Order: sequence, then structure tokens, then C-alpha cells
Amino acid sequence: MKSKVSVKKRKIHRRKQRAFVCFLFPSLAGVIVFVLLPFIDVIRRSFMTVMSGLFVGIENYKKVIHNQAFALAVKNTIHFTGTAIPLLVVIGLVASMALSKLKDTRVIKSLYLFPMAMPTATVVIVWRMFFYKQDFDSLVASYLWKNIGYTLILWLAGIAAIPREFVEAAHVDGAGWFRCFIYVKLPCLKGSLYTIIILSFLNSFKIYREAYLVAGSYPGQDIYLLQHIFNNWYINLEFDKLAAATVIVGLFLFVFIILLNLFWNSDKK
Repeated sequence: MKSKVSVKKRKIHRRKQRAFVCFLFPSLAGVIVFVLLPFIDVIRRSFMTVMSGLFVGIENYKKVIHNQAFALAVKNTIHFTGTAIPLLVVIGLVASMALSKLKDTRVIKSLYLFPMAMPTATVVIVWRMFFYKQDFDSLVASYLWKNIGYTLILWLAGIAAIPREFVEAAHVDGAGWFRCFIYVKLPCLKGSLYTIIILSFLNSFKIYREAYLVAGSYPGQDIYLLQHIFNNWYINLEFDKLAAATVIVGLFLFVFIILLNLFWNSDKK
């Protein structure tokens, strides 16, 4: 009797494994075909010349590292990311804490996401109307205006998930609103903060569309971003330098996300 039960359990376990593989295979195959294999090909091309396909070692990487336009683009991109993301996180948190006190925010939540639904060309028209000088500050303002909506939604969702018992217990113990915010609410919002930082970091690379539509392929030096130089190398068919720069940026992003994840999970050990 026990042997029949064990055989039946093994059959059920095998069926679950097969079902798991069947559900996982399409997405895994898509990632392999459309992400991993193309990136492996980019790595291969980064060590070769464009026309002849000869192996040149790290010469393409040397050209990219010593390229002044690439250095300027990296500097501006880091400056923009380091400025826009903290502002977006802080402004979104402050606004969400104030809006969370309202009883009915369904209509307001719809207005939050309105800028994200607008086409990029329309955003550029609004940008030109409000900002006479297209510089770094106006680029940051455009990024904040378009991305503040989803940030508010994520913050509000995190605030709504905070157990009321924690807040009430803190008030009973004599904690004011500031201590309650620092020691009770902020630790509960850690997951929301991580999600917002990752999404904001990825969306910061999409600001290129606004800068490109306003100033073209060669904007002012303070808003010349990595996407500009990638676009210019692509137009000039400089695929060797483009491939090398893509590998460098890809490795940087990979290391950044890994370090951020390790830092975020360090207190769980």
C-alpha cells in the first residue's frame, strides 16, 4: 500500500515538474534568443574591427575609454542620475505622506499618471513652452514631471501597507510624528524604496528622447548623454566602439544592481 502511494506521489511530482518546465520554457527561450545571444554577439564584436572582422584585442576598449565625447557623456549621465533620482524619491515621499491623509484619492491617482500617458513629442512641446533655455535643470525638471506619478503610486501603496498597530504603538510610547516616521514608517517602506530606485534608474536612461527631440544629436555639453554618443556611433557605423561601450556600460549596470541588492539585503543576515 505504501509503495503505491509513493509511486503516485512521484508521478504527481513529475507532472508538476513537466508543467513547470512547459510554463518556464517560452519565457526562458525568449530571454536566450533576444537578450543573451545578442549580447554575446556584442561582446564578440567588441574585440573585432567593423569591416574586416579581424581580432584586435582590447583596442576598441582603449578607443572608447580615451574618447573625450564618451567621457563627457558618462559624466553627464552620472550627474543627471545622481541628481534626478534623489529628487524624485524625496519629492515623491513628501507628497505621498501628505496625500495619504486624504480619504478618497482615486481621482487624484488618475491625474498622477497623466504625464506618463502623454507622447514624448507632446512632452517636448510643453518643455519648450515652459523652459526657454534647454539646459541641465530643464532636463531634470522634465524627468521629474513625467515620472513623479508612478513614484507617488508606489509610495502610497507602501504607506497603505504599514500596519496601523505599529503606528499606534509608537504614539502610545510617546513618539512624535518625526520619530514615528523615522523609526516606524521608513523601515516599513524599504521595499517600496528599492522598487522606486530601480525603476527610476532605468527610466533615467529614457530621458534621451526629450533631449534628442529638443536639441538633436549634438545638444549642449551639459545634456550630452550616453544615448547621444551611442546614436552618433550607430549613424556613423562605428559598431566596434559602440559594442565596446555597450559592454562597459552593461558591466557597470550589472555591478551597480548587484551591489545595491547586496546592500539592501545586508541587514537580513
